Amino acid sequence: MKSTIAAFNRLEKSMKHLFTIFLSVGISFLSFAQENSPKITGKVKLSITEGTFDCDLTISNIPRIQEYWIRLNSGMNLLNIKSKQPNEFILGYSKSDKDSTATGESSAYYFPDNTGKGKFLPKELQFRYVGKFPIANDTLQNYTKEDWKGNIAFNGLSVRTDGRQSAWYPYLYDAKKDITYEKMTYEIEIECLDCSTIYINGNQPIQSTKTVLKSEQPYELALFCGKFEVENDGNLILLNPTFSKQDINDFSKIIAEFKSYYEQKLKIKFAEPPVFVNTTPTSIKNGWLFVSYPTIMGIGWGNNGLGALFNKDQQSWFKQYIAHELGHYYFGTYKVPNSVLGDMISEGFSEYLSLKLVQELQGKEIYLKKIEEKIKSLNDFNTLPIAEIKSETDIPDRETFVYDYAPMLFIAIEKEIGSKKMWEWIRSVLTTTTEFTNYDYLLSTLRNTVKNEKKTQQLTELYLSNKKSVTTILTKVKAN
Repeated sequence: MKSTIAAFNRLEKSMKHLFTIFLSVGISFLSFAQENSPKITGKVKLSITEGTFDCDLTISNIPRIQEYWIRLNSGMNLLNIKSKQPNEFILGYSKSDKDSTATGESSAYYFPDNTGKGKFLPKELQFRYVGKFPIANDTLQNYTKEDWKGNIAFNGLSVRTDGRQSAWYPYLYDAKKDITYEKMTYEIEIECLDCSTIYINGNQPIQSTKTVLKSEQPYELALFCGKFEVENDGNLILLNPTFSKQDINDFSKIIAEFKSYYEQKLKIKFAEPPVFVNTTPTSIKNGWLFVSYPTIMGIGWGNNGLGALFNKDQQSWFKQYIAHELGHYYFGTYKVPNSVLGDMISEGFSEYLSLKLVQELQGKEIYLKKIEEKIKSLNDFNTLPIAEIKSETDIPDRETFVYDYAPMLFIAIEKEIGSKKMWEWIRSVLTTTTEFTNYDYLLSTLRNTVKNEKKTQQLTELYLSNKKSVTTILTKVKAN
């Protein structure tokens, strides 16, 4: 399905129509970290004035998986797919509508075996394809009805696209293990003759019309190329800055403070500075943020996008959202959850982290106002406890579940075990190796943190397996 641009029910009423947020990891199916990521190499030619991609890309180090799909944006037209290893030949391929976790932007490809009943997967694949996309370069006639995270968005001055949802490059999905392989090492030559700056996740922005970008670390290949300047103070990188030097300096200090807070609490340092992208939507009304870390893309007109974070009249309120985005370094990059509870773990813990930061750095009064809003949103909410959730259909309202129910669940547990143990549990969730970040995984890390079976059983009965968990959570959170 197309990504939902989720309303910020946590904003003040006067702000609800101005600013919405979609997080790159805020979806039900999330990528899982791989020790041996595929590698993608080749050439990409772009034109921001024509809205075109011309790609010749090869994937190697392909994992040996049986039940797979290869995702590629539906707007990309294939010339061919060629097997490079173990033999070189042009492949026949089929499409499928069974890739239920695809978001609608991409098509699902596979290679039938000789029997026609199974699949085979070469060790190295070359994809040659082109795509042409509309250019929304004014707000009178040439604009779209909606803009969204998975959109390959040309606005006349730049092209913006994430990697996983838009699937502008081909990547594999392991249907059996619910693992996506959009994070790759890469060596790609990018040419954009009508650009002044080229940026792709995992590299510094390059002010050139042609460059070769490399990374030995796997990244989701979020892309932002066009005509824009770059600010880099060592603490953050800002692409397309339209703010005063003083505002940028002040914002940089906020980022430094927030990063320091998380590093102190979790004992895990940020690997690299965040890269903030300031750009406009292809529509006339949408505004949101999303994360493909280290890239945090702010899309919106004026103060409806990244500008809201720089606007001092709004900044106090939006500091939590900055903190939430930075929290996705831990839950989304350092640890990439999967399984049915992956979304809840990623969004719920990021939201919890941001609330704790607000409580300690902004003060109790602002923190309590945010808690009151979440209490209000949960008053008429009902859900199965997390111990009984087996599929996405068991979650009645995804937004309320991950942004309100989950962080309030964690706050209730914090009140039971104390702040010190809560930070220990979060660190355990981040550092414990597992194939699936499911309920058993959450429970085992909690048990190993609490080290008291009677207390663990009490927490389970009150919050994790209780059909009236919403009531018990609210009761605990409201208590002094």
